Amino acid sequence: MNGRAVSQWRSAEMGWVGHVGALHFHSLLQPPKITSLSTSKKLQLLQPSLSRRSTICPLSSRRFSIQATAKKGLSTSALPIVARKENNGNLVTERYAVVTGANKGIGLETAKQLASQGIRVILTARNEQRGLEVVSKLHELGLPNVVFHQLDVLDPVSIDSLAKFIADKFGRLDILVNNAGASGVVVDEEGLRALNIDPSSWLSGKATNLVQSVIKTNNEKAEECLNTNYYGLKGVTESLLPLLQKSLGGARIVNVSSLRSELKRIPGEHIRKELGDVANLSEKKIDALLKRFLHDLKEDRLEENGWTMMLPSYSISKASVNAYTRILARKHPKMYINCVHPGYVDTDINWHTGTMTVEEGARGSLKLALLPDGGPTGCYFDQTELAEF
Repeated sequence: MNGRAVSQWRSAEMGWVGHVGALHFHSLLQPPKITSLSTSKKLQLLQPSLSRRSTICPLSSRRFSIQATAKKGLSTSALPIVARKENNGNLVTERYAVVTGANKGIGLETAKQLASQGIRVILTARNEQRGLEVVSKLHELGLPNVVFHQLDVLDPVSIDSLAKFIADKFGRLDILVNNAGASGVVVDEEGLRALNIDPSSWLSGKATNLVQSVIKTNNEKAEECLNTNYYGLKGVTESLLPLLQKSLGGARIVNVSSLRSELKRIPGEHIRKELGDVANLSEKKIDALLKRFLHDLKEDRLEENGWTMMLPSYSISKASVNAYTRILARKHPKMYINCVHPGYVDTDINWHTGTMTVEEGARGSLKLALLPDGGPTGCYFDQTELAEF
């Protein structure tokens, strides 16, 4: 992002308060105090300004921090504040969020943190029993505003059931965090632990050759990975878009990505150019790209044809998520749609080789879910910093 774009975005921060070490949202997330006004006037004040538009990421951007401090005189409006009138005439404000794959790890922590901000969270998971157990524990922690709904992102019927539940129960959706994911490989976990790979080697990709003996890719796992991480995410998003469009002032969509998605990590220049051609990106092109990937995998020609060899299916699925994020942001300029690498977090998906806590890993998703009006859209974040795709 060039200096002018950075300045424009910073000027639109609307008093957002946050830093890497801890989250401080204070009055940002509280409804404005409105007294001695008629109901119509109250509703008028609660409507978001139509002039507050998201800031589209430019074609190239330099890394910079999205840390901010509140400034005197600026509005503390963040998410659209939507009001409904109760039978007693009082106005209450509500926001609704969906977090997928939220029965553990980063997804669970994201759901927990959103709920702690007073947001009604629909926590979803494929396993109904585990999801219900987690929600029960959150209720015990004083978070009764979390509800569970079963969701298998590979099952269109399950996706439609979630959309119908939200439509019938809440009527709209303000936040969607697409967190559910699959690794796309078969792992000898004991053998992996025996290698005792240094975290820096994981992050840099230097461990690629070393792990080939304990991390295997096959056609079945690759298809499962692409269907979960890309097509499943896309299916959930498109099913919920009508509800997200009812969020006054612009819904927030957060697609959880990965460091492995970054274009600079893809050896093939032709693949990098195809995914980096923002002006001509399309879902059809992503489909064609993934079809080529699966073909090359079956023909054992991944390395020869320039695909990433470190977690190949996972890497290209997340690069596709990033591309879809840019396409979606272009289609829906009134929304705030971004993707984020959560960091090298200790979770099941990396077989607990990560070094960060889930609390640290949820920071990026949380900040993007709570972006202020005028914030960026169509961007990729490395944790809490805007980064190059």
